[in-house]
Amino acid sequence: MTHPTPYTISVPAAALLKLQRKLADADFPDVLDAQDQWQYGAPLSDVKRLASRWGNGFDWRKTEAELNELPQFRTGVQVEGFGEVDVHFVWQRSGREGAIPLLFCHGWPGSYLEVKKLLPLLEDGDGKPAFDIVAPSLPNFGFSQKITKPGFALSQYAQTLHALMQQLEYPQYVTQGGDWGFYITRIMGVLFPESVMASHINMVRANAPAITSQPVVALQHAVTPYSEKEKQGLERSDWFLSEGQAYRQLQSTKPQTLGFAFADSPVALLAWMYEKLHDWTDEYPWTDDEILTWVSIYWFSTAGPNAHVRIYYEAIHNPTPKVSGRERASGWVDDVKLGVAHFPKELTVVPRIWAQTLGQ
Repeated sequence: MTHPTPYTISVPAAALLKLQRKLADADFPDVLDAQDQWQYGAPLSDVKRLASRWGNGFDWRKTEAELNELPQFRTGVQVEGFGEVDVHFVWQRSGREGAIPLLFCHGWPGSYLEVKKLLPLLEDGDGKPAFDIVAPSLPNFGFSQKITKPGFALSQYAQTLHALMQQLEYPQYVTQGGDWGFYITRIMGVLFPESVMASHINMVRANAPAITSQPVVALQHAVTPYSEKEKQGLERSDWFLSEGQAYRQLQSTKPQTLGFAFADSPVALLAWMYEKLHDWTDEYPWTDDEILTWVSIYWFSTAGPNAHVRIYYEAIHNPTPKVSGRERASGWVDDVKLGVAHFPKELTVVPRIWAQTLGQ
């Protein structure tokens, strides 16, 4: 059995030089003479500035050293049909007896780095719960293994993270997830309800309650008007469906074609991710170096800069008996306590009562 070993990020000097060469040789598209460039996608001026900074000024070695201050590990876990899968993860232990094991699962275009600002908030303090935090890089992301065999879908991601928690001697644990983390942690609750004590989500993918399945909630829904914030949330959801989901259609159907752009062009990867960091983070005041850190984790990924999009295709095209598709995550999950956070700039923002169709 593989045991966790400490891990240190160390990008080869040759990879840094190659990135600089590619950025120096990059060609950029023209733009329309429009006052609002964001309606067409990532603005040329922003991407040029970021690409210039990435190649001349951004100090990856300094960033790498800061990332290596996190308690990082790697280990192998067994996944049915795929053998041993190598997983990278942050593991911050509180040292307090009875600490709650918390699995933090990122999505796209995120990474384990998302947990960094949360770690100090979850440290053991007077009168507060103590947590042992486990924040993995999903396979095909960050510094975890690349999966080259088809069929690594939601069930397999759930098995991977559950096996990781079991290996770390957490027979029971709680989860937190948004974006793909929502889907994966919800499926963990479907497949391993005896281990998942509670699930917290920050992206609510839910449907209006139906009279046939949840008559009491459906009646409450029918007689309860939406608040102004909920109406604004539905408008945000409509915007995403009409203007914001082209990436999802492409990544769910032709990830290999997109992969050519990501594998060859750091500017293509930068622009693709930057648009989402802008649109999905509630006007967060990104610094250029924060953006470049996020993108660099993808560019220097163990799996390469293109493997990350495959999760979209695999999750849709590889159903299993218990998980017919990602829609299963939006159904009722028994025996797992549910906590929900509603944020105004999520990809979909549904009325609060809709979340009652997911669990209790």
